[in-house]
Amino acid sequence: MIITVAIDCMGGDHGPRVTVPAALDFVRRHGDVRVVLVGREEEIRPFLGGADAARVSLRHATEVVAMDEPPALALRNKKNSSMRVALNLVKEKGADACVSAGNTGALMAISRFVLKMLPGIDRPAICAILPTTRGHTHVLDLGANVDCAPEHLLQFGIMGASLVSAIEHKERPTVGILNIGEEEIKGNDVVKRAAELLKESGLNFVGNVEGDGLYKGDAEVVVCDGFVGNVALKASEGLAQMLAGFLRQEFNRNLLTKLIALIAMPVLNNFKRHVDHRRYNGASLLGLKGIVLKSHGSADAFAFANALERAAEAVRSGVLARISERVAQRQPLQEAI
Repeated sequence: MIITVAIDCMGGDHGPRVTVPAALDFVRRHGDVRVVLVGREEEIRPFLGGADAARVSLRHATEVVAMDEPPALALRNKKNSSMRVALNLVKEKGADACVSAGNTGALMAISRFVLKMLPGIDRPAICAILPTTRGHTHVLDLGANVDCAPEHLLQFGIMGASLVSAIEHKERPTVGILNIGEEEIKGNDVVKRAAELLKESGLNFVGNVEGDGLYKGDAEVVVCDGFVGNVALKASEGLAQMLAGFLRQEFNRNLLTKLIALIAMPVLNNFKRHVDHRRYNGASLLGLKGIVLKSHGSADAFAFANALERAAEAVRSGVLARISERVAQRQPLQEAI
């Protein structure tokens, strides 16, 4: 099976100078993938080098969605943007997945318009991986939906569990809901009602997860609204960068600390590997009739390549089919109620 990934090469802070080298490296490392590089041909070609023409193709797109562009304007006015052309390839079965580092709001709006929602899902959700002491956890939503009803949080739980089940081959991954306390009486009305729905859903629901529980690995899937999720994500990235900065500062303080740093280098490298958010780059836009991944806008080639890896794995694992199956199993229950 050959997997084709459409790449919005113009998106993000760096554009083709990051997205194209990452795509070429991705193709070199995997014999079962091909990529379609979407964007302004004159800006992409200088980075192609000796690319394998059989597995690397180029689709010209004249427009670019700016990182600060209002999503509604991008959807209405830029029908030949690299983002939209890449998503159209997924819709038309010219690609199995789309990856973009571009404007998150625009990517969500255009994806929803072009690909439509899966039956039984009201809203798409952004799902990303966070490191934990036990490995990692999947958290959603991370910014697509600022205000959510309890039913939406239940749908996020179903989609997140389906993703983990498909990719990690765990039939019943644990699901928790992010809250201000572990006790059932904690939280606002929306969160408490969502917890009740999750408990009744048949998912492997383990209850409330506090903020520190995200990193203890209290649940393999953690659901929350997009406001809370985005704050948690950005706080996590900022904390990791601050700790790394403090370590560099202290180890560079004098000659003695520099010698100690050399001795501690294996430990430091392992620490960096565990907290390096680039390793976890690539958030899935779940709920759509197609596989779409959002890369961090500031991603370097290493990080962007990881987003491409996640897109290919989602295709290989049949994530869409798994989500559709789980939602279809639930719909008869809704109708009975």
